[in-house]
Amino acid sequence: MTQAYDTIAEGYAALNETSLLNEYYNRPALLGLAGDVAGRRVLDAGCGSGPILSDLCERGAIVSGIDSSAGMLEQARQRVGVDADLSVADLADPLPFPDDTFDDVIASQVLHYLEDWAPTLAEFRRVLKPGGRLIVSEEHPSATFLSDRLSGGSAEYFGTHARTEEWTLGGKSAQLTFWDRPLHAMTDAFADAGFRIVSISEPPPAAAAYERFPEEFAARPSGRFLAFLFFVLRAEPAHHP
Repeated sequence: MTQAYDTIAEGYAALNETSLLNEYYNRPALLGLAGDVAGRRVLDAGCGSGPILSDLCERGAIVSGIDSSAGMLEQARQRVGVDADLSVADLADPLPFPDDTFDDVIASQVLHYLEDWAPTLAEFRRVLKPGGRLIVSEEHPSATFLSDRLSGGSAEYFGTHARTEEWTLGGKSAQLTFWDRPLHAMTDAFADAGFRIVSISEPPPAAAAYERFPEEFAARPSGRFLAFLFFVLRAEPAHHP
């Protein structure tokens, strides 16, 4: 996966600047859920090319960013500056931070690269202060299931399944593998890791999306679509006997 994103890093960063799902949906939704972050220590876990990282910095957060792709982190440095606290780290491995470091962890569209969420969620829980927040966006399990069925696939909603796609961005191609899982598997994983669900959100896109992408909404009277699912989770204090 790391090599795949190194290959398409520049094209992916450019896409994020203009796409409906990233610039006008995922990014504003996550920032809205994060709220006032001024003075808070925030980890952008899987920060990619840094758009959310940049927004958090502009809002006064003290931000660290990690990503498994050095190519994506180079794009992030171009955005937020060479002095930004960025480091290469794989979310499947222990995180390079002490216990109780962060007020918030933001995991934007990254958990779906992992077959097993348990070790990563345990690490998020470890580096969060007691009562800290984990803010997650993931592909909506119903959306991925319906998309596969409508395209003639045979996906089964229940269970955890690998899905491989080939992306071509900036004239370069890479294969990416995602792990789809049902909603209950997500919420069970959060609970098992010691998180309490504060909210589950299926928001509309940013207001500017309707003018920027009128064709996307012409056949949608509600002005909404099924794409991502957003969670705000609270790290429950550990209970000792």
